[in-house]
Amino acid sequence: MWLWLLALLGLYLLYRWYRDRQILMNLPDKYVLITGCDSGFGNLLARQLDRKGMRVLAACLTQRGAEQLKEATSQRLQTLILDVANSQSVAAAADWVKQQVGERGLWGLVNNAGISVPSAPNEWLTKDDFLKILNVNLVGVIDVTLSLLPLIRKAKGRIVNVASVAGRISFIGGGYCISKFGVEAFSDSLRRELCSFGVKVCIIEPGFFKTFVSDSQYIKKNIQQIWNCLPAEIKESYGQDFYNKNSKRVQDLDLVCNSKLTLVTDCMEHALTAVHPHTRYSAGWDAKLFYLPLSYLPTALADFLMRLMQ
Repeated sequence: MWLWLLALLGLYLLYRWYRDRQILMNLPDKYVLITGCDSGFGNLLARQLDRKGMRVLAACLTQRGAEQLKEATSQRLQTLILDVANSQSVAAAADWVKQQVGERGLWGLVNNAGISVPSAPNEWLTKDDFLKILNVNLVGVIDVTLSLLPLIRKAKGRIVNVASVAGRISFIGGGYCISKFGVEAFSDSLRRELCSFGVKVCIIEPGFFKTFVSDSQYIKKNIQQIWNCLPAEIKESYGQDFYNKNSKRVQDLDLVCNSKLTLVTDCMEHALTAVHPHTRYSAGWDAKLFYLPLSYLPTALADFLMRLMQ
C-alpha cells in the first residue's frame, strides 16, 4: 500500500517537474514591461530577461535609474520614466508602449513598483500616510494594468503582480499590508475575468528579502520621524518602551532578510516564460514554511504566534 502511494507521489512530482520545465518558443519576439526597475527585483529581472533575449521595456522612477540600467544591459532593452501614482504619467507610458509593441501586443506586464513607508502602528499615522502607499502599491497597479490591458489581450499574454506574504498575514500597521491584500484580490478577479481571453495572471508572494524597500535603517528613520511628530498624549499612552521595542524589531530585519533576490526574479521569469505558469509563487523559505502555513491557521492561533514574534 505504502509503496503504491510513494510511487504515485513520485510520478506526480516527476510530472510537475516536466511540466514546469516547458518553456515558450520565440521569446526574443515578446515584449515585457516591468515597473520599478531603478533597483531591487525590477532591476534584476530586467537584466535577467534581457540576457534571455526578450524585449524588455523597463520603467524607472528616475532618470538616473534608467541610465544605470541602460549601461548594464544590451541595446534591446528600452527604458521609460514612469510614476505609477501619477495617472498622466501612466497614460503617457501606455501610449509609448503601444508605439513600441505595435500589432504584436504586450506579452508581459510585471507590476513590481512599490514602497513600504510610512509604516508604523496605525494610530501613529494619518489618512495621507495610508494613501501614500496605497496610491503606489495598489491604485498604481490597477491604473497601469487597466491602461495596458488591450495590448495584453491582443498578445494573449501574462500579468505578473508582486504581492507579498503581507498579503496573507498583516504584521505591521499602515498601508503596506492593506495594499498587498488588495493586490491579491485584484489579481484573483483579473485571473477569472481574463482566462477566456487566453491571458494568465500570476501572483508573486515573496517573504523578507534585502531590497531598498526592506532596508532597516530606512524604515527605522521613518518610524523615528513619525514618533517625533506624535502628540504628547499618544506618546505617553504608548510609552518609550513600546517605541524602543518597535525600533528593535525593525533593526532585526537585517537578520531575517534573504539577500538572494534571484529566488524572486526566477519566479517572475517562470511566470512570463513557462508554458504552464503557476497561479501563485511563494518565494523564500520563510514564505513557504512559516507565513503561508500561518495564513491557514485559526485566527486566534495565528494572532498568538504573531504576538510571540513582536
